[in-house]
Amino acid sequence: MSSLLSKEQFLSKLVVGVSGLVTLLVILTFNIAPPDIETDFNWKILPKFHAFLNFCVTIALLASWYFIKQRNIKAHKAANITALLLSATFLISYTIYHAMTESTKFGGEGIIAIIYYVILISHIILAAIILPIILFTFMRAFLGQNDKHRKLARWTMPLWLYVSVTGVVVYLMLSPYY
Repeated sequence: MSSLLSKEQFLSKLVVGVSGLVTLLVILTFNIAPPDIETDFNWKILPKFHAFLNFCVTIALLASWYFIKQRNIKAHKAANITALLLSATFLISYTIYHAMTESTKFGGEGIIAIIYYVILISHIILAAIILPIILFTFMRAFLGQNDKHRKLARWTMPLWLYVSVTGVVVYLMLSPYY
């Protein structure tokens, strides 16, 4: 029992540390001017790649939900690991992109601008909140704490799904301005 408790305490500290570090890194990328470096890489392709990753996360999460309803734990686990790896890839690429380029400004006006900013702000807030929730949900599954995992996953799944879907929506609304 104490081994499980110490493992849980260690993993909890790791989740909090990683979540804090990632949040700090993302905040820094938006508050530090991009370096004036000439590269042959076309940075403008990355927003489309990010939208594609978010779309794939959405598909993986929907597959995960389907598999757990079918009680196919092995496929559920694979779909969730896929969603986590895709999200990690997104986060790394997104952070690098925003460290290397200026942010694109939305050019719409009127009601469409209001809709865009409501979606964007809710997306940003939930994206910041969801990372530790995702990691704690995975931790519960990893530790075999299935009841705690299920209780947390009921919140994790819809929030993570919302973030992945709105990531695609934000890209589609912003894409004419890249």
